Amino acid sequence: MGMILGIDVGISTTKIVGIRDMKVFSPLRITAADPVTSLYGAFGKYLYDNKIELSDVERVMLTGVGSAYIDKPIYGLPTDKAEEFVADGLGARFESKLDNIIVVSMGTGTSLVKCEGDSIQHIGGIGVGGGTLAGLSRILLKTSDIKQVATLAMQGDISKVNLLIGDISAHPLPGLPMNATASLFGNATADLAKEDIALGLIHMVLQSIGSASVLSALNSNIREFVMIGNLTLLPQCRDVYPLLEKLYKVHFRIPKYSEFCTAIGAALFYLKNK
Repeated sequence: MGMILGIDVGISTTKIVGIRDMKVFSPLRITAADPVTSLYGAFGKYLYDNKIELSDVERVMLTGVGSAYIDKPIYGLPTDKAEEFVADGLGARFESKLDNIIVVSMGTGTSLVKCEGDSIQHIGGIGVGGGTLAGLSRILLKTSDIKQVATLAMQGDISKVNLLIGDISAHPLPGLPMNATASLFGNATADLAKEDIALGLIHMVLQSIGSASVLSALNSNIREFVMIGNLTLLPQCRDVYPLLEKLYKVHFRIPKYSEFCTAIGAALFYLKNK
């Protein structure tokens, strides 16, 4: 069997992976000014870096919002498209080795996909995600560079931003420990340091996504949440999600190739239907 290339085409960022013998090869991410430039740049670099000939590629599978701009075969190779939410589910199941999960795709906004056995169903989402973090950072911190925001946040103090249960109650409330968040930004003052603002913004976005994910599972037995997408790379995920796990008695999992799960799922879509 030849190499199957899964390509997740965003508006300016393209992620590409190769699948052969059910193994993931050399995930790559490229950013460019538009989806077509990003796609062809990623494709060319991937083949060059990995010494892959066009004849080695069995199928190119596209997914993502930017794939709508591509309406012809890539370099004459057999090319097809995978529905994005299905790709999310297939990639997250493959990476997590779990069958009954809710996939939390943390992109510009956040989409939620329920996987139960062979069933993959988009169940909704929220308009909070990387776009929210970038926009608010642009207003409050004069930058939309998420890496810069995350670096600033490492020096922040969340107790100066969020109001905790311990700030408003002398004793834990039923089901709510003293360190649970009572109000996001509820403790902020007008002279808040930019490091604290950065940390507060990241916590607000990650906590909102986590809480929405848990609520989406209330009518099911699912307690496993697989987080995928660019926001999973934020180091603050290691602080926020363990606290939510204890609070809600669930598991948030960030797989090895969390950033590339949708591209992986696109390749798996072809193999599944072959």
